[in-house]
Amino acid sequence: MPSQPLINDTERPIAVFASFSGAGGVERMLIHLLHGFVALGERVELVLIRDESPHLAHCPASVEQIRLHARHTLLAVPELAGYLRRHRPRALLAAKDRAGRAAVLARALSGVDTRLVLRLGTNLSTAMAERSAVERRLRYWPIRRLYPALDRIVAVSEGVAEDTARIARIPRARIQVIRNPVITPSLYEAAAAPCPHPWLAPGQPPVIMGAGRFQRQKDFPTLIRAFARVRAERDCRLMILGEGGGRAGLETLIAELGLSADVALPGFQPQLPAYLARAALFVLSSAWEGSPNVLTEALALGVPVVATDCPSGPSEILAGGRHGPLVPVGDVEALASAMLETLAHPHPASDLRAAVAEYEWMHSARAYLEALGVSAPV
Repeated sequence: MPSQPLINDTERPIAVFASFSGAGGVERMLIHLLHGFVALGERVELVLIRDESPHLAHCPASVEQIRLHARHTLLAVPELAGYLRRHRPRALLAAKDRAGRAAVLARALSGVDTRLVLRLGTNLSTAMAERSAVERRLRYWPIRRLYPALDRIVAVSEGVAEDTARIARIPRARIQVIRNPVITPSLYEAAAAPCPHPWLAPGQPPVIMGAGRFQRQKDFPTLIRAFARVRAERDCRLMILGEGGGRAGLETLIAELGLSADVALPGFQPQLPAYLARAALFVLSSAWEGSPNVLTEALALGVPVVATDCPSGPSEILAGGRHGPLVPVGDVEALASAMLETLAHPHPASDLRAAVAEYEWMHSARAYLEALGVSAPV
């Protein structure tokens, strides 16, 4: 075997391995994290399976983007192993389950000493609850085989950490909870920008807002049905930001309930904070989450919230309901009642902002560097 090139340890980068395949929260949080690493003086390389995300436009200029040829994470193992041999990163942060498993295999193939850390942001057992026993077994088997080889697992919430420990059959102590780097200076800058939607202009009826991909996880049908009950009692509107395959079904439901004049689906909005900051209420209706970033953003902007008590994250963010009502998943009546109560008696904005201080971006970046075995400046 040819000898590996000698690289001074201070010259070795930190690597982040991910697939940027959409406009979701994971991609956005990784960009925030990269900005934090750079601000703390680290040399960072972003190793990409896919590069099809609008969030990549906001990647720090100093971060080298290395694009692999493979289009599937597990097929990228040989290329990733070659990258590890050539670049010898001090540590590699893998985003999501498949990237973590690929990183374990690639390190074994490469023979390098790179420290491996996996970031997980989904309550997997809830997401798999409706699958067959065979499907769950096939999904969990590689996790149980490969996760023990990771040096550290980072979960975005206590619920995700406990769920992962059960699935992977590893000690809970091996999993560290680090809150998402949600609150950045750019959040407040974007919130202060003009908002083009006429419903959010001064003097308009209050707008209840939801946001996320139009898919089963977000359970927007329950939000729309709950809004129908709220609208019957007071003048207000509902706006759901996002896009996805479930749009046609939502539009049909809105029409069936006679809400077409009061519900808007304006699509994905890159300047979401400008919309969110002008909402009278933000509602999270999800069936499951990891740690819902938009709920944290709403609180950081002082916007009152209502959330389902889904696994996992909302209860932790809202301190068991202290900072906003928690209602059962799929319960239209309970959700409508909580929405009406919160519109009538919102929490003080200053209390809501203080509730999410842990989600500040530099606090998170320092914690991630510690997990990666890198000493960050205080």
